[in-house]
Amino acid sequence: MLSGLHSESNHTSGLQYRTFLELFLVSAPTTTVCCVFLFINGIMVLTLRSKPVFRESSCYILLFNLLLSDTMQIPLSQLFYFLSVFRVRMTYPLCGFLKSINDLLTGISPFTLVLMSLERYVAVCHPLRHATIATIRNTRMGIVIVWAFGLVNVLIEVLALLDFPFNDLKSLMMNDFCSNLTMMLTQMSDLYSKVYTGVLFVSAAIVIISSYVSVAVVAHSVSVDKASAQKARNTLLLHLIQLSLCLCATIHDPLIIGISKVLSRATIMRIWNVFYVFLVLVPRFLSSLIYGLRDKTIRTLLMYRICCRLTLKVNVNLEH
Repeated sequence: MLSGLHSESNHTSGLQYRTFLELFLVSAPTTTVCCVFLFINGIMVLTLRSKPVFRESSCYILLFNLLLSDTMQIPLSQLFYFLSVFRVRMTYPLCGFLKSINDLLTGISPFTLVLMSLERYVAVCHPLRHATIATIRNTRMGIVIVWAFGLVNVLIEVLALLDFPFNDLKSLMMNDFCSNLTMMLTQMSDLYSKVYTGVLFVSAAIVIISSYVSVAVVAHSVSVDKASAQKARNTLLLHLIQLSLCLCATIHDPLIIGISKVLSRATIMRIWNVFYVFLVLVPRFLSSLIYGLRDKTIRTLLMYRICCRLTLKVNVNLEH
């Protein structure tokens, strides 16, 4: 009888080990992609603080703010991914703290894209006033306002959860893994989250599209620099694509839940990994990809840093 129990115990341990190994192998590709994106984003953040030209230009200051929030969100997103894959449970307060940080960082990107679009609009449509409007002081003030809006949103979300009867729970340990959906504990918090997300992204899209149309109209003017206007128009179009991808990241969890009702677990895991990479990680890497390739000054320094200064010897001209 003892040998039978021992055999059953070994079998159970073997199944648990195999399940853990399978989950590890499933999460390995996404972890690799996450590390690569995090490394390149980190290099970009350091690059944007390395030269005075980056610290004294409004467009680069805004780009730094966007990259900083995106870079901070990459490891946090990977943490949520691990919690869901390995079904790790935690307490409501800890999950709420992590979700608050995630919501704060998620809201920074669309707000910053709006500021970057307005900066390009002023640079092309009102070039004579650009130097007085897009000052370092005004840019930093705009960034402070962006983070303040994000903090106010988090505070309202916390207040919306106060209606949940936590005192009636036997334990503060969650029944499921931590995610944005599992923390929608009240109807009020769920409604507020949907309304805030909708208003935020619709408003941001209107501003970016309006800026794009204005720049496109000005581009046909004889007195404007055609090359500069075309570059600004392309940048605004890329900002609109970035905004769309950020919106896709907010519907990642509902998509997975909907698919899980009709497909097998193995198929869901594959689709989940694809969605996670392209809807969550890629939008956080897109800024580095866009500006790392399009901006000559950033591209040169970025390649210089990535190659660890071993084989690439360049002479960077930072004068504009």
